[in-house]
Amino acid sequence: MIDFFRGLPLWLGVSVAVAIIFVRGLVYYWIGRAVGPRIYTSKLGRRIGEGRLRRVEAMVARRGVLAIVGAHWVAGIRHAIPICAGVTRMPLPRFVLGSAIGAALWTPPWIVGGYAVVWGWLKVFRESPLAAAALGVAVAALAAGVVVLRRRRRGGAPEEEEAVAQDQPGSSSTPVG
Repeated sequence: MIDFFRGLPLWLGVSVAVAIIFVRGLVYYWIGRAVGPRIYTSKLGRRIGEGRLRRVEAMVARRGVLAIVGAHWVAGIRHAIPICAGVTRMPLPRFVLGSAIGAALWTPPWIVGGYAVVWGWLKVFRESPLAAAALGVAVAALAAGVVVLRRRRRGGAPEEEEAVAQDQPGSSSTPVG
């Protein structure tokens, strides 16, 4: 797929990426709509945790279109919010509006930013392969440190999450948005 983007002008590559992200959201929405509340008791739902999915559903109910737009910016809920929007039967025009705005705002910075990072790293590599290797090691160490820190902070989190999940209201089948 990367070869497809290589020969494109940057503006066209960004446009294609926005369209891909938009369609991804629609696919998730229709999966949620087709599966419905059974998603919470499915294998995937049990793996994610019903409490977490219920909190995402409540966010969709409270925030509507803004939740769809904002979902693009939050890695943990980027995929769950469109599914929950489908489960709760958010009206399709509202979902499409939020998904289009979110894809148009989120995708270009990532594409252009990624482009800049790759070309910047290649320039550093051309100037000094040793500096590029050191930079790669530093980035990997930073990423590993973030992962370790997050896992340590979550030490007692599973019990807290169960308590929070029990306090969550049930799912509604009324349209939201």
